[in-house]
Amino acid sequence: MSSNNKKLQYEEQIKNEVNKLLRTGLDNSAFTYCSVTKVEMNPDFSVATLYWDTFDPSRRGDIAKAMESALGKMRTHLAKTLKVRHTPSLTAVYDSQFEDEQEIEQLLKSEKEKGKSY
Repeated sequence: MSSNNKKLQYEEQIKNEVNKLLRTGLDNSAFTYCSVTKVEMNPDFSVATLYWDTFDPSRRGDIAKAMESALGKMRTHLAKTLKVRHTPSLTAVYDSQFEDEQEIEQLLKSEKEKGKSY
């Protein structure tokens, strides 16, 4: 198995486990509106960056604080469920991908209305 496939599988496994934990294992209501959209590992697998998004943008600040405070519990959960020798350190970053996409679409739409095509 190539190391890239291993990395992708590991990232997907972490994403699935953290999303399960957000739904069922943590007592913070902020996580009801949140999900991890992507996980990126560094090359030596020592750090995993969790990219998260929310269905309720007004709660983004609360969710960011809750995510930061829950990273230790998430890592402990991963240590128990993943069959790996070393559990990566976790960081959480807001994923603005969907907002960025909407902004680009809006710009293209406004340019099209002005008579320009791309």
